[in-house]
Amino acid sequence: MNAQLVELMAPERIIVRAAAGSKKSALEAVSALIAGSHPGLTEKEIYDCLLARERLGSTGIGHGIAIPHGRLPSIVRPVGAFAALEKGVDFAALDGAPVDLILALVVPAESTEQHLRILTSLATLFSDERLREGLRQAASPEAAYALLTGDDAAPRRRAAAPA
Repeated sequence: MNAQLVELMAPERIIVRAAAGSKKSALEAVSALIAGSHPGLTEKEIYDCLLARERLGSTGIGHGIAIPHGRLPSIVRPVGAFAALEKGVDFAALDGAPVDLILALVVPAESTEQHLRILTSLATLFSDERLREGLRQAASPEAAYALLTGDDAAPRRRAAAPA
């Protein structure tokens, strides 16, 4: 199990088969996921943070993956959101390929070393072709969460939990 991603992610911050026609709408989607789980943070604040970093250079790392990220002084721990898009969008990725898998990350403003460690870990994780294809085929946020975290029991536990 990937303990770092268990801490970073939650099924409620994951969408699969999301319709996004542009980089802007994809960034808005992941910003909304993060804002929805963090009272006090606005979608605009998160979007502006991600966009500011994106303006420095694309966070599209290749193979249809982007890891938009930024720092926010108003959070106390790193938080991520994941979107698997129905169709790839132009992200000005390093390899020129459209991006259809996006893991957005925001970290506390002072977390420079932790920020870099997480980004390195994510780049390594997404180098696995089987993982990328599994995420593209994931039928639910819980299934994507299980793939991202290596927690194969996550969808079963959620299904068995009382409502």
